[in-house]
Amino acid sequence: MTTSIDLLGERLQKAVGDRATTDPDRMGAYVRDQSLLTAAGRPAALLKAKTVDDVVAVMTVAHELSVPVVTRGAGTGLAGAANALDGCIVLSVAGMDRILEIDPAARTATVEPGVINGDLAEAAAQQGLWYVPDPGSRSISSIGGNLATNAGGICCAKYGVTGDHVAALTAVLADGRVIRTGARTRKNVAGLDLTHLLVGSEGTLAVIVEATMRLRTAPTAATTVVAFFDSAESAIDAVLAVSAVAEPCQMELMDDVTMGAVNRLTKMGLDESAGAMLLIQCDGRSAAAEAADCAAACESAGAREVFHTDDPVEGEEFTAARRMALPALEALGTVLLDDVAVPVPALPSMLGCIREAADRHGVTIGTFGHAADGNLHPTIVFDAAETGAQDRARGAFDDIVAGALALGGTISGEHGIGVLKAPYMADMVGQTERQLMLAVKAAFDPKSILNPGRGI
Repeated sequence: MTTSIDLLGERLQKAVGDRATTDPDRMGAYVRDQSLLTAAGRPAALLKAKTVDDVVAVMTVAHELSVPVVTRGAGTGLAGAANALDGCIVLSVAGMDRILEIDPAARTATVEPGVINGDLAEAAAQQGLWYVPDPGSRSISSIGGNLATNAGGICCAKYGVTGDHVAALTAVLADGRVIRTGARTRKNVAGLDLTHLLVGSEGTLAVIVEATMRLRTAPTAATTVVAFFDSAESAIDAVLAVSAVAEPCQMELMDDVTMGAVNRLTKMGLDESAGAMLLIQCDGRSAAAEAADCAAACESAGAREVFHTDDPVEGEEFTAARRMALPALEALGTVLLDDVAVPVPALPSMLGCIREAADRHGVTIGTFGHAADGNLHPTIVFDAAETGAQDRARGAFDDIVAGALALGGTISGEHGIGVLKAPYMADMVGQTERQLMLAVKAAFDPKSILNPGRGI
C-alpha cells in the first residue's frame, strides 16, 4: 500500500500535533545512526514522542496505513538498526527521558527509554545503589537503545549484559496495543519470557516505552591491575591464566595500534612500544587478594610491566583510556567497527585472523575489547577518499566475521545486526532457526512495519 506524504502528515498532525513533521530539513539529523557506511533511506515523517500516548497514536496510524516505522533512541547505534527506510516514519523516543522511580527497597529503577545510561547510573549511585550495565557509550547511549541491542560493556564477564538486569517492560505493539511483560519479583516463570524476546530485537517486535531495571548495592572500591605485553597473544595467555584464578569485574584489551591512537588523542603516556595492554579490575571484599592473583598471573604469562593500585582515581584514569579507544581510532580516519565474540580459548586464533585480514587487504586494524568474555572490536581504519579503500575495508570486515563463525563464535556480541550484519544472519543462525525468528516477528507484527529487514 502506498501512502502519500500529505495524507500521512495530515493523520500524524491530527494524532500528535506539532511533534510530527514531514519537513525534510527537520528530519536530516534523524536519518542514520553512527554506522556511517550503512545504507539509509529518506523518511516520510518524523515523530518526536514525549508520552506513551504519542507512541500509541503513531503506531495506530502506521498500522492502518501500512507505513514502516523505525524506532530511534539516542542514535548511537553502530550497526545501522536506526537508519531510516524510504517512506518510513522515524519514531524518536529520545524525548521520553524521565527516571520515573528508584525503589531502594526493591532495588529497581523504572525509566523511560530515552534516559541516558550514565544518568541512570548517577541517580542510582545517589541512592547508594549501582546500575551495572556499562557500555563504552554510557555517557551518550540510552536505556532504550541498550535494550534494543542487549548492549554489553566492560562488566559483562562478571555481571552480565543489559538483558540480565531487566525486570519488566512496557511496550507498544505494531497496531498500537500496549503490553506489559515480566515482573518486579526476583523469580517469575509464568508463561513464555516475552521480556527477553523484546530485549535485543532491535525494534522489530514492539516499541519499548518503559523499563524496570534491576539495581545492585553499591560496589566496594575496585583494585586495578594494568599489564603490558610484548604481543597481543601474550596478553591473551594472561587472560586465560587470570580466568583460572580470579573473577575480575573487568578485563579489557587494547592492542598497540589502539594504544598509540589513545596516546595521540589523550597524551596519557601509555607504553606504545608494548604489543598490548590488559586492564583488569577486581571488586568485592576480596578485591585486593584477587588483584594480586591477577598480577601474578600476568607476570607468569610474560608481562613486561605490571602496575597494581587500589587508588580509585588511578583506576578510573586507566578505565577512561580504554573508553577512549573508539574515539581515538576515529581520529585517525574513517572507521568500520566490527563486533565479534568467540569462546575465550579461541581468542589467539581470532587475533591471528584479524592480523591476516589486515595484511591481506592492506588496511590498518586497531583491536580492543572485552577479553574476559571473548568479545573483540577490531576497528578497520582507512581513508575514505582513497580509491578502493572502502572495498578493502569491507573485505577485511567480511574475513573477520567469517573467522569468528569458523571459530564457533558470533557475528555480534553487543552491537546488534541492523543493516551492517544482516547479510551474515543465515550463516549465523541457520535457515530453520531463522524461519522460527520470522514467525515470532509475524506474531508480534503481522504487517511487518516495525523496522522491517533489520535484526532478524
